[in-house]
Amino acid sequence: MKERFRDELEKVICGIISENQCKPLAIYCNPDHTHVLVGIHPTISVAKLAEVIKSSSSGWINRQRLIAGKFHWQGGYGAFTYSKSQLDDVVKYILRQPDHHKKQTFREEYLSVLNKLDIQYDDQYLFEWYDAF
Repeated sequence: MKERFRDELEKVICGIISENQCKPLAIYCNPDHTHVLVGIHPTISVAKLAEVIKSSSSGWINRQRLIAGKFHWQGGYGAFTYSKSQLDDVVKYILRQPDHHKKQTFREEYLSVLNKLDIQYDDQYLFEWYDAF
């Protein structure tokens, strides 16, 4: 996503989250991925919230004609939980995405997290990687 649309898209996604009785805590839309920290209402699953965010925001992007052609998010998502004591650090990490990705690509970061947490994965189910930075 182009930088000039980032603020608007972040507001739209926060609105989608709020409309689903959840609480947006931090967001940053990178050109090739988005980080969102959400307080999830107990009546909605992570999978359903991800589906609603992706379908509603892609619809908005297409209605606004922000890109040439039809936009769609990739299938899948990564979801991680954090304790309340870590919230401050997670918010700072999300808001500092441009600086963070000058040192490490999204692919490097994501695979590092999976490996650090000893999460086994199959390469065929990982994201398509884009070198946006």
